Amino acid sequence: MYFGRQLSEINPDLTAEIVAKVDEIIGVHKSKPGSLIPVLEEVQGITGYLPVELQDYISRGLNVPASTVYGVVTFYSFFSMVPKGRHTIKVCMGTACYVRGVSEVLNRIQSAFKLEVGKVSEGKRFSLELVRCLGACGLAPVMVVGGDTHGAVTPDRVVDILDRYK
Repeated sequence: MYFGRQLSEINPDLTAEIVAKVDEIIGVHKSKPGSLIPVLEEVQGITGYLPVELQDYISRGLNVPASTVYGVVTFYSFFSMVPKGRHTIKVCMGTACYVRGVSEVLNRIQSAFKLEVGKVSEGKRFSLELVRCLGACGLAPVMVVGGDTHGAVTPDRVVDILDRYK
């Protein structure tokens, strides 16, 4: 319960099954000092992100101030407060990629998958992020999908590449 309501009433992603798993994680770590980050990592592994209502729930379960939980989540870049897709697309906007046409690649991704930067696609298949540099300038334009680096990406090839990720 969260302020007298089920978490799923506030956020449909937080089903009873997910909350039970969160409770289990909290139970395992509750008595261990310094357990906040491991709990947040495990919970994000289940939910995909850490919305504020889930942070509050964790703070109550661990008896840690909500401001501490929020501070940790917003400080570390590997935590996310917004839903992520099963596959995160990172498009390099560095100079080499930019001059080699990454803008057209980005436009094709957005139109073909109805996806906005910083958002998740319908069905939570993809998330789209822009990054300053992926360190693969010789392969420009470059994008990373999950852990896979794709170089020399063209607007014509990008849809075929992304169609491999279900």
